[in-house]
Amino acid sequence: MVRLVSIAGAYHGWMQFQQLQYFVAVAETRHFTRAAELVHVAQPSLSQQIRALERELGADLFLRARGNITLTDAGEALLPLARRILADTETARYEVQELVQLRSGRVRLGATPSLCTGLLPDVLRAFHDRYPGIRLLIEEGGSHDLVRELARGALDLALVVLPLPTPSPALTTVELLREDLVVVSSPEAPRPGHGRRTVRVADLEGERLVMFRHGYDLRELTVAACRAEGFEPDFAVEGGEMDAVLGFVRAGLGVAVVPRMVAARSGRGLRVTPLARPGLHRTIALAHRSDVAPPRAARELQRMLLER
Repeated sequence: MVRLVSIAGAYHGWMQFQQLQYFVAVAETRHFTRAAELVHVAQPSLSQQIRALERELGADLFLRARGNITLTDAGEALLPLARRILADTETARYEVQELVQLRSGRVRLGATPSLCTGLLPDVLRAFHDRYPGIRLLIEEGGSHDLVRELARGALDLALVVLPLPTPSPALTTVELLREDLVVVSSPEAPRPGHGRRTVRVADLEGERLVMFRHGYDLRELTVAACRAEGFEPDFAVEGGEMDAVLGFVRAGLGVAVVPRMVAARSGRGLRVTPLARPGLHRTIALAHRSDVAPPRAARELQRMLLER
């Protein structure tokens, strides 16, 4: 009987990785032809490599009888070790690839424009400082568009607003933060809400609103809140993205409802008025496909977003 220690020593000396693959395939199928099909090699080549392995080990690994292939004692001893070697090799390959992915590669991240303005700059700067070789590809869009891009595999991760416009069982979402909304106006214009330090949604009746384009999460949320108070909002300008909306507000064309983080980053030229309780809020979540694990670099960005 060939001892396991002897087999391990043989592996370190001259045993080939490919021979171990062929050996395990035959051991699991108990059939040389089926094993050859499993590892995509011609059956004579597989048999030749098994014979070479047996010569190197100095022991038969299989008892060959017509229609009946069984392991010898040496084969039984080698099988768990061979499986471990193959598994360890695969793990090593995977770990090296994972490390390489953090030195180069890309992360495709989708986010609403307001999050690109408010939440992402600091996190992306920290990520870039840590992994300068990874390209960050950012796609701006509403949650509906981002969910569609995730589903078709065009994005690795997306920052979306909950609840999703169309709930999808194919997506995994993790809540990231709950953000207050505020009213911004020009300092040169009258303070909204008749000069009070906080504004109720009902006070927006009669105010001219600078409104985002259709499909924008903030548009849907603001319009729904106004209708819940029994009035239709009056638009001074509509159809813009975040930067355009803020610019129109600075110019005194009207007021807008925006996330607090955006207002805080927008610099001079805006008056920020909180909404009175219960106010308006939005829940931001990080989403990815449930059936495909994000690449290592995307998982690292995901971790940094969740720990920010």
